[in-house]
Amino acid sequence: MSAFDSSARPLLSIVSPVYRSHSLVAEFVRRVCAGAARITEDFEVVLVEDGSPDDSWAAILEECAKDRRVKGLQLSRNFGQQSGITAGLTHARGQYVVVMDSDLQDDPEYIADLYWKLREGFDIVFARKRERKFSLRRNVTTRAYYAIFRRLASVNYDPNIGAYSIISRRVVDAFLTFGDYRRGYVIVLDWLGFRRGHVDVVHRDRPDGHSTYTVWKLLGHALTITLAYSDKPLLTSIYVGLTLSAMSFAAAVFAIYRYFTTSVGLLAIGWTSLVVSQFFLSGLVLMGLGILGLYISRIFEQVKHRPIFVIRETSNLE
Repeated sequence: MSAFDSSARPLLSIVSPVYRSHSLVAEFVRRVCAGAARITEDFEVVLVEDGSPDDSWAAILEECAKDRRVKGLQLSRNFGQQSGITAGLTHARGQYVVVMDSDLQDDPEYIADLYWKLREGFDIVFARKRERKFSLRRNVTTRAYYAIFRRLASVNYDPNIGAYSIISRRVVDAFLTFGDYRRGYVIVLDWLGFRRGHVDVVHRDRPDGHSTYTVWKLLGHALTITLAYSDKPLLTSIYVGLTLSAMSFAAAVFAIYRYFTTSVGLLAIGWTSLVVSQFFLSGLVLMGLGILGLYISRIFEQVKHRPIFVIRETSNLE
């Protein structure tokens, strides 16, 4: 997949997936343009409508009609945030590209701060949130998600860092060579390397609506990324199996010892203990097979070489 080809390359591109945000699009574009204008007037805003069930695409078309620097990209269905980011990066032409959410919790005011930090010699600069503006329940589940994710995926992931970032053109080009069907934007950047920095920012309250990332979606995303970038679940199932085998061997030795050293025969094993142990071991075997099956399904999904996203319509993209 190659980046969008154009002879006129602006200095800055701002890429943002849009989903269930029709009431925020106009304000988002206004504030993004104001933030980018602190750096240059030579910028573009690439809005990717990710199969949103509301009128987000109509709102994007209105902004495209007002300003040619606003580009619209509508996907054929909801492919997910990570695919939406990939679609935006594929069509972003800027020498530097900002990636951010469109719900205004990522404050466009910090675009200039990210840019000037990048110009200090970094290729990637993340916006690190001082505090996440979510509900208590969401904050707890998010932190639990990141804790489990860091352990399973063996990635030193900062829970205060999200997609809000700025990257250089060479990072964009390297990102677009990544062939994984399932990907995580921040994880891919971590894998690519390059010199990274961060800017501390304030995470704003969402002016309207609510986040569509539920606890189950977070867990599903964590599982997808873990299976894509780590073999730790497989190793864990092996360690559990070896531990149980060692425990079984020790129990057998102890049982043989008691058989020959007691006259009462304390080895009489009841039906309950036999059934419980059978169910326990069978459950562990099925869990191991399930983990293995998930990896095989991801391999099957990857070798199909299906497109990461499909475009339905564009606006202002020559």
